[in-house]
Formats: sequence, structure tokens, C-alpha cells
Amino acid sequence: MEQIDGPDGLRTGGELLADGLIRQGADTVFGVPGESFLPLLDAIYARCDRLRFVTCRQEGGAAYMADAFGKLTGRPGICLVTRGPGACNASIGVHTAWQDSTPMIVLIGQVPRFNRHRDAFQEIEFRDMFAPMAKWICEVDSSRRIPEHLSHAFHVALSGRPGPVVLVLPEDVLAERAVAIDLPPAQISRAVAEPGVQQRLHTRLTAARRPLIILGGPGWGSEAAAALARVAARQHIPVVTALRCQDYFDNQHPCYGGDLGISAHPEVLRSVRAADLLLVIGARLDEMTTQGYSVPPAPRSKQCLAHVYPDGRELGRVYYPDVPVLCDPSLFAAALESLDAEVPAGRAAWCAAVHQDYKKLLTPASQPGALDMGHVIAALRQRLPENTIVTNGAGNYTAWVHKFWQFRTYRSQLAPISGVMGYGVPASVAAKLIYPDRQVVVFAGDGCFLMNAQELATIRHYELDPLIIVVNNGIYGTIRMHQERKYPGRVYGTDLTNPDFAALAASFGLHSQVLERTEDVSATIDRALAAGGPALIECRVDPEGITPRTTLSDLAAAAQKPGDARRATL
Repeated sequence: MEQIDGPDGLRTGGELLADGLIRQGADTVFGVPGESFLPLLDAIYARCDRLRFVTCRQEGGAAYMADAFGKLTGRPGICLVTRGPGACNASIGVHTAWQDSTPMIVLIGQVPRFNRHRDAFQEIEFRDMFAPMAKWICEVDSSRRIPEHLSHAFHVALSGRPGPVVLVLPEDVLAERAVAIDLPPAQISRAVAEPGVQQRLHTRLTAARRPLIILGGPGWGSEAAAALARVAARQHIPVVTALRCQDYFDNQHPCYGGDLGISAHPEVLRSVRAADLLLVIGARLDEMTTQGYSVPPAPRSKQCLAHVYPDGRELGRVYYPDVPVLCDPSLFAAALESLDAEVPAGRAAWCAAVHQDYKKLLTPASQPGALDMGHVIAALRQRLPENTIVTNGAGNYTAWVHKFWQFRTYRSQLAPISGVMGYGVPASVAAKLIYPDRQVVVFAGDGCFLMNAQELATIRHYELDPLIIVVNNGIYGTIRMHQERKYPGRVYGTDLTNPDFAALAASFGLHSQVLERTEDVSATIDRALAAGGPALIECRVDPEGITPRTTLSDLAAAAQKPGDARRATL
């Protein structure tokens, strides 16, 4: 790589950082301009043919874009924000990357070194702020050490359980000139299972009559996903996916058994409980995936639990594994292909039954009101290619996506495991920048959408063309659902006054429509897809249909029954 040196080989800290990012393979930086890192912004200007700065409208949106970039590419998403308020805004995306195990590097401008610890303008102690949600936080004290720290940041972000790293960059360090050597790209060593552990697992798996694989977490790729699909088919092992990892396994594959998402369907939970061996590959077995650490029950299941994970600190953290396997999931999937054993009698029938139970769940029940979201999902599935990237944030509206959309390819789902709102629109920016020729569809609730609607300006600025579906029921649906269940007749704080979302989108230059009737679904979607640019469809739905499986009236009635402990389900 050609670097741009000044006199006597001197470069500013900003130039050293920009050259280092390029050397590490970074080509995109998401952020909001700030005066604390102007030397870096100037260095990117001189290298904009190799390193682009994507100007966002709020740092939270920029951090979500970096997270989505990391999910799609497996490389750290880069987020560049200014000190104080900028870093605070970005912290929501850092937390998402932490809980989702996404590689991310956050570059934060800081007050000059001579003003540190004076409570200077917008000064924050970032080591304290980010300690619970970053793998490493480093404040760079010399421009000469920038290549060293940046190299370490990439190694940490990508190793073991991937996650976010924070580099704090005082303004005068970025302006300071120094001579320093650029370091080569980070080389990541991946864990490989010991032969003895592989043999133990082989023995357990060969003897199991009802094994089941739970798939999720970091370290995957399209080749590993394909390898695992071949293993599942040959060995007749059903596969279910962890929360918001549904694209790890073809949902139409005869071994697919559904997802362990929020409030998973009872049929899926029944399959997990019936298994005599749970082979967990890559998933952490977090609270949402395990239905509050109950499926399987923590800390130890009566079933045999084999847990494959790339970071030893996660093995045994919550669940006691009968067979702990410290191994990169992709390498494990490749090694599993060598398993050549006789399939026990009855396993094929077991696998087929799990898949049939899943297929029964694909037809949504009719919904109250003039517009049925089940028909919207079906119409989109009929029209869009298999490699369509679907993005969403959090809320009850996501149930229609998670339960009735069938993901066919890895990676085609961008959704936060952290359960954060406002993710869908920013994620679509990253997706379209990486894959401009792939269809990208955003699903957002009315509450979720307005948390980052300003990034519509970013979509227009970079001439991107996602299709955005806003599900408008006039309430914070998830919280309203819990209110109806726990505090019947005492609904408070969850009603929303919304703008005309179609008019709002039109003001940003998007093709926009309002959809209010089921009979208009096909024509509305066809017009949006034919628009030739970004489009938004506002779906006005009845709040009574709070989830695909229950209504507000049903929740209220159940809550009035003495001793009724029935929980609301998605």
C-alpha cells in the first residue's frame, strides 16, 4: 500500500490512523463529523479513493451501521464519533455489538491531552463509560503508537468472542506528527477442538437417537453454513436457530425446525425438550434464546449438552456443558463433515417430525382489522429474491417477520440480539453500501422507526434504494402487551401520536404509500418495487392484533381470571 508521507517521513496522527485502517483492510467508516477529529477527517479526504467516510445524521445510527457492517462482512465495522455527546449517542450501538458479538472498532475524538481531567468541554472518562460493554478501551497518548494500538484493536475485536473495541484519540494526538511504521493486517488464530474432545462428541452424537442442533453466534460464513446443512441432512439431525440467527440455516431445508426467538412457539420448545442431545454450535445460550434460561433449564440440563464456542470464557458461564468444545464454529462445521457413522434407527423420523411441526407454523392466523400483516409478509415473500436482506429493530411487529419469513441464505437477516429499537433503517444503509445489487427490506414499528428516521437523509444522500415497511398501530406494542397482562385496565404511557409516515418519507424524496386494506397489498407492493429508488409503505394496522397469536382483548380477559398465569406469546 502506498502511504502519504510528509517531510522526513513525518505523518500526523490522523494520517497514521487512516493509513493503518487501510492497511487493516477497512474501506468504510461510519460517523458524524466532529471538531475533535478534524485531522483524521482531513487524512481520509486525501485517501477517499480507498477509505470512504459515510456521513450519518446521528451517532447512534452510525454505530448501528457499523454493527450491521460487521455482521455482513465478518470484519470490524468502523464507527467514528466525537467526544462527549457523540460518544454517548454511539454507546447504544456499542452495547448492541457487545451483546451480539459483532466485531466493531469505535474511534472517539477526545479533548487535548493538556486539558484532560479538568472536566473540559465535552470531556468524559471513556474507560469508565465503556468498561461494561467493550472488550478493550485504550486512550492513545502518542501519535507514534497509533499503528500499535490499531493493530491490537483489530486483533481483540476479531479474536475469541468478537466484540467492540474503543480507541480514544485526543485531538492533539491526531494533529501531532511522528515517524511510525505501519503494521500488517491482523492475523487471527482460531480455536480448534482437541482430538480427545472431538472423539467424546463423536461418541455422544453417534449414540443419540434424538439429537438437535442449536445454531447461532459469531464465527460463521456461508461455506460453514453449507457444510453444516450437509451434515444435518446426512445424519438426520434437526436444526433450530438462536434468536435472530435464522439466516444461518436454510429455512426450507428438510432438517430445519424453527427458531428459538423471543417467546418461541410451543412446538419448537417441545422439540428442544424432547431431544436427548443438544449440540449448541456458536450460540451463547442467552436469556432470550433459552426463554429465560428455562429451555434447557439452567444451570444444568438433564439432556446431554455439548457446547461449541470460540471463547473459553463463555463455556460453563451459565450452563454446565457435558461436552465443552473450545472451537471456532466454522472450523467445527468443517470438521463435523468427516463424521461418518451409522444413523440410529428412528432418527430420520425424528428429524422429519420436527420439520413438519415447523411447517405447520408458517400459516398465520387471520388478524383483526382491515389490514392483515400476514398477507403483507406472504406477498413480499412471493416477489422478492431468496437473497433479500431483511433488517429490523425491536417490537411486537417483528413477530410477523421472525415467524413467517423464510430466510434462505447466510447472511440475509440483520436484527439486533440485544433487542434494541431503531436498528432497521441504519442497518439497511450498511447493507446497500456493501451489496448495492441485493434487495434490502426494512421492517420497523411506528415507535421503532422514529428512533432513527433521520437516517432517511443518509439513504437519499448516498442514493440507496431499500424498501421500508412501517407497521403503524399507534402504540408501543410490546410494552402495551405486558401492561395488559400484568396491570389490566391500567394502560399508561404506551399510546403514540404519529406523523403521516408516508408524507414524512416523501419529504426525504422517497416513493411513499399508505396501506390500509388487505385487498390492496399486492398492488401497493408492486408499485413500491417498480418505483426504481427508495420506497416506504406505511401499514396502518389495528392494535387489537397485538401479536400473530393473540389479541389485546384476549390478554385482558386472561388477566382478569384469578390465578391465570398464562403468559402472552408472540
